[in-house]
Amino acid sequence: MALVRSSLVRLALRGGPRGTGSPSPIPRRSFSTAGHHNDEYETAKWEKITYLGIVTCAALAYYTLSKGHPHHEEPPAYQYLHIRNKEFPWGPNGLFERKQH
Repeated sequence: MALVRSSLVRLALRGGPRGTGSPSPIPRRSFSTAGHHNDEYETAKWEKITYLGIVTCAALAYYTLSKGHPHHEEPPAYQYLHIRNKEFPWGPNGLFERKQH
């Protein structure tokens, strides 16, 4: 008897037997952000932010690269920088230097 009574209580809480033609409401999940955010709005917002970021980065790069940079004079060719006390096994010049005539 208790089994029949619990089945009837469950049936009454569910809204009747299935297949009677009256659809029972489907429970919807509610997320914390679902109430006040719109996906299209968020997508459009981040698309605008992305385009603004691209334009800003391009403008900063153009400004930085268009300023130029200082050119320094070449240092004098001091004789002590290429001292060779002994011949190399491959000849009088360095391995990766061009021969001077």
